[in-house]
Parts: sequence; structure tokens; C-alpha cells
Amino acid sequence: MTEEKKLNYDVIIVGAGPAGMTTALYASRANLSVLMLDRGIYGGNLNNTATIENYTGFPSVEGPDLAKQMYEGATKFGAEYAYGTVEKVELDGDLKKVTTDMGDTFTAKALVIASGSEQRKLGVPGEAEYGGKGVSYCAVCDGAFFKNKHLIVVGGGDSAVEEGMYLTQFADKVTVLVRKDHLRAVAVTQDKAKQNNKMEFIYNTSVTAIEGDDQKVVAVKTHNNETGEDGEMQADGIFIYVGNDPMTKPYTDLNILDDQGWVITDDKLATKIPGVFAVGDVRETPLRQIATAVGDGALAGQEVFKYVDNLK
Repeated sequence: MTEEKKLNYDVIIVGAGPAGMTTALYASRANLSVLMLDRGIYGGNLNNTATIENYTGFPSVEGPDLAKQMYEGATKFGAEYAYGTVEKVELDGDLKKVTTDMGDTFTAKALVIASGSEQRKLGVPGEAEYGGKGVSYCAVCDGAFFKNKHLIVVGGGDSAVEEGMYLTQFADKVTVLVRKDHLRAVAVTQDKAKQNNKMEFIYNTSVTAIEGDDQKVVAVKTHNNETGEDGEMQADGIFIYVGNDPMTKPYTDLNILDDQGWVITDDKLATKIPGVFAVGDVRETPLRQIATAVGDGALAGQEVFKYVDNLK
């Protein structure tokens, strides 16, 4: 006899990254029934990060290893996990209805949006056409395919510089194209990267197109933002790190997003809709790091418990 699927919970958490898993830990420890929904494997962007050196208590840890430890903690007290991409969210009095692409509709008294963000696209010709054929947004996922090749990294922040360093263990050379005249990565990361003899930094440069031979990337077209000069550079692959966009499409009709699509919350992670909270990278916040995501999750777990308890 097939076991009937459970569809009703105290709280549904959309997203199983650090923020979502920490929310699940705190809420389940408070004896709430918890469901984490995610469109992929737990951990979110942790699975795309090679080495993490800025999370307290871990001098150095691999992203997937930290994700596994967080997941084990999140589910230890009964929180459940299910695959599914959220397609629709409806409000029915105190109940929140969440429908996924798997055809399931789950209900809960509280909803926590922890869906995070995704890598922003350049939006240039060739980017979509050569996705998976030399265009990548994940060094950990794809770096090993480019042994002894020339790679281009686009971006000037922490992710671009850190992932560029990671790629040097495979590539013969990594050229970082920076749109501005300086890097935005933290000083210690910059110093380490500039000492790597496989890395080169070119400033005031934007990518205007990605070219290929129908099978793979072979070059990028560039524009010098200072001189106005256009150019072309040979490349076997291009890794793009130019920021992130929130994954909030299912919540557009709830009127809880700012004009950039980030979820607006108060200092207790609550939106203006009672029982709807948001944590981590998906919300409007000045810093998006593992530490801040975990902090959000801890507070939200407690606030969710208070909300559900008050409904009784």
C-alpha cells in the first residue's frame, strides 16, 4: 500500500540554502511541522562554491561539505525535504497554498521565502547559444572541463576573483575582465589573486558578444569603457560573475517586492503579509553572505514559531 503524501504543515520554507535550512532547524526544534521545498539539491549556491574561508568556526570548508552538514542539522528534528519548483502561491485566510511543478499543492500556516538568487546574465549575443558550450556561471561545476585552456572571468567582486583563482588549478591562464577601473573583492582576496601567476586583470573592459564555432566558445568581443576601443580576445571558456537577481517570480502578485524584485521585510524578517517571512539572499539586505543568511534563518525560525503559536 502506497503511503499517502503529507500536504499540510505548520510552515513551508521555499529554498534549502543556508537561510532556509537554518530556519528549518529552529522551527523544527520548536516542534513545528516543517517542509523545505527546493528545485534542486539542498545547499543552494554552496554547491557551486569550492572553498569557503569566511564562515565562522570553519577556517576552510568545501561548499558541498558545509551544505551536507547544514542539511543533517536541519532535518535532525523532523523537518522534511521535497523537490519542486514553486509556480504559484495563494493566500486563503490564515493558510498559505503553495503549488509546485510536480502537481502538488501544500498548505501551511506560515510561509518562509528562502529561494535565494541566481547569477545575472550579461545579456550579450552568444551567451544563451553557448550556454554549456563554454559559457558557465559555476567554476566548481565546469572548471575541470578546461584543463590547459585559456579562460575569461567577467566581474570584479569576491565571486569573480575567488572563482578565478579556483579555475587556475585547471586552466593555463585566467583573464579577469573588470568593467570598472578597480576590483570590488575584499583586499585579502585581491592580494592572493594578484600573486597568482596564472591570473591577469584587465580593467575598464566589458564583454559585448561571445563568439563560437557552433560547437564551443572560441572568443569574446570586448569594449574598453575608457578609450571606446573595441577588441576581440581568444577564449576557450567564459565564466560570468556580474551580480545576482532574486528568484521571486511566484511572489509578484503578493505585492511584497521592491522594484528590483527583492522581498521587503522588517527587522524580524516579516513581510507585510501576516505569516509570510523572507530570509537570506532573496530579501533586500545590504550584505549577502552565509553568515547573514544563517542569522536570518535563526531569527525567522523563532518568529515563525511565535506566529504559529499565536494562531492556536
